[in-house]
Amino acid sequence: MNILDSLSKSKFRSSFHLNKKMKEYVLEKGLDKIEEHAYDFINKRLKPEIITNDGKQTPMKGHPVFIAQHATATCCRGCLYKWHKIPKGVELTNKQVDYIVKIIIEWIKREM
Repeated sequence: MNILDSLSKSKFRSSFHLNKKMKEYVLEKGLDKIEEHAYDFINKRLKPEIITNDGKQTPMKGHPVFIAQHATATCCRGCLYKWHKIPKGVELTNKQVDYIVKIIIEWIKREM
């Protein structure tokens, strides 16, 4: 994925990595379950047209998907627009949600 190559050149984005505990969590749960979590987080935190806490809705720790979201600039609508050209102020389509989850899972696979 070319976007992951571009993101890897960002000092901030490339500073995120899964620690041992998070890698163990991914292995324990399996990628299918992690993907379910990603869909759940994206649908709840990024898909809506209006997000009252945009820019602060994704924690910096606690789950591999959260780390991946910061690494892949899929953490808020501002980053989605800047890096992925997905506009703010409109509800995400299912196709856009699929794209976001695909990037997150690909990043996690590369971290493993």
